[in-house]
Amino acid sequence: MHNLYQRLAPWLIASIELFLMIAAGLLIFWSRRRAKNSSASSFQSLESAFGRLARRRGLAVLAVGTGVIALRVALIPVLGIPQPRWNDEFSYLLAADTFAHGRVTNPTHPMWIHFESFHIVEHPTYMSMYPPVQGLALAAGQLLGLPWIGQLLVTAAMCSALCWMLQGWLPPQWALLGGVLAVLRLGVLSYWINGYWGASVVALGGALLAGALPRIQKHGRARDATLMAVGVAVLANSRPYEGFVLSIPVAAAMSVWLFRSGFSRRTLTRVLIPMIALLAIFAVATGYYYARVTGSPFRLTYQVNRETYATAPYFLWQQPRPEPAYHHKVMRDFYRWELAQFEENRTLSGALRRSRDKSAGLWQFYLGPALSLPLLAFPWIFRDRRMRFPLMALGIFVAGLTPQTWTLPHYFAPATALLYLILVQCMRHLRLWRGRHSFEGTAVVRMIVIVICAMFLMRVGAAITHTAIEPAWPRGNLDRAAMIRELKRQPGNHLVLVRYEPGYGHDVDRELVYNEADIDAAKIVWARDMGDSQNLELLRYFHNRHVWMLNGDQVPLRLEPFATVLSDQ
Repeated sequence: MHNLYQRLAPWLIASIELFLMIAAGLLIFWSRRRAKNSSASSFQSLESAFGRLARRRGLAVLAVGTGVIALRVALIPVLGIPQPRWNDEFSYLLAADTFAHGRVTNPTHPMWIHFESFHIVEHPTYMSMYPPVQGLALAAGQLLGLPWIGQLLVTAAMCSALCWMLQGWLPPQWALLGGVLAVLRLGVLSYWINGYWGASVVALGGALLAGALPRIQKHGRARDATLMAVGVAVLANSRPYEGFVLSIPVAAAMSVWLFRSGFSRRTLTRVLIPMIALLAIFAVATGYYYARVTGSPFRLTYQVNRETYATAPYFLWQQPRPEPAYHHKVMRDFYRWELAQFEENRTLSGALRRSRDKSAGLWQFYLGPALSLPLLAFPWIFRDRRMRFPLMALGIFVAGLTPQTWTLPHYFAPATALLYLILVQCMRHLRLWRGRHSFEGTAVVRMIVIVICAMFLMRVGAAITHTAIEPAWPRGNLDRAAMIRELKRQPGNHLVLVRYEPGYGHDVDRELVYNEADIDAAKIVWARDMGDSQNLELLRYFHNRHVWMLNGDQVPLRLEPFATVLSDQ
């Protein structure tokens, strides 16, 4: 039974959702007359109130974002505040700590070789390898008390922006529905808010870009041009490649519109000139950032990190780089593991297998059974003239993801708003199934919303009752967080030497060696065990700290005083 549960666990949420969809569908078609007579009035009154809120567009946008904050804050006693766990999260938090202390980057530490870790640049400066926008969002949260506050606020802004984007393409009631669905699927229980990844801010940039386009084409206002420029800047400074791919069809649509408008004076002064000016300012700011961090305005931190450590390239058509000389075995193993994934992708069977896994991961995260049902109406939206651009843009974006070595759900984040636009438009067509006033079409749309709400409540209930239908909450490396709390309660400053020993089954994504921006001023410094002779120089440098040894693969993790370890040897 335990083995069966392990096999079903990754699909348990989707299986429950599918069961609810089937049960609700059978209920609709077995009792349509009685359901029509008994529940139509209650649904209509609820939808009437929903429509009144939706018609107040600004209030609707605000309500969506406020809903994310209210729900997630209310769930803190249940879900807690997440701790970082993945390498990417620690890298983003380093950027946040740097910005929160008023610095663009940090000088390379004289003992940097002991602190090397994944997704971190050590030379020419010490900084995250990722673009700066997510770090800025987390830095704002850190200044408010916790980096996670920044993640909470940017996720709320993302859901609000998605609702605003949909208002530019759809009637207000449907736009608000799309915003509510985003709150329930992405805004409260996903890893986008329950972690420190950069997905929410990326989706925010994509929503601003896609939402500004129809408004510019209809009204030609400077504020919409401003929001489009901000969206481009956010994408360029969060996920540059995916943002560039999404921007291509938007730039093409803008060019067609400009030529059709004849480059009128109104268009130039209210749209083109403000947008070009803002993009120029953002480009200079971005160039300044990279010049400070890498020494060149045209050299990304990502490039520096990958060229220093990685052998596997980002795109499948590229050739692997020669393996560098690593200072630490754990880092060599990590990048060899990456290379193995790259090589697997280059074989036919491996490419098919990994494409299947990527597609399944994207489907589970963004759709699931409930939001797959609207796609039954997908053929109908080809007749919608206004849907041609979203379909084309989404198709180009998906094609742009294909040659990447890795594709995780947040890689798709720039196109989240476009996906929701197509899903909600499909739901509009489903509602018209068998006629404008048909019971079946209306019931199917209501069923989708009810099932998504039920799944939200079920997941929260499972967390409250500790029922294992998905990974435990809160997410994160709780052992590392517990050790930090323990060491902070003790007097003085501390140095923790981390070693990974054969035979423990090391998890390459469960890294412990990450530090704050100002290493020397930190109460706790994490370093790699490099053997007695090389450890000695670090111990001399940090001569006034309490020194601990830690086996990073041991369960549970246990700190041992360094003097005790030496005496045992």
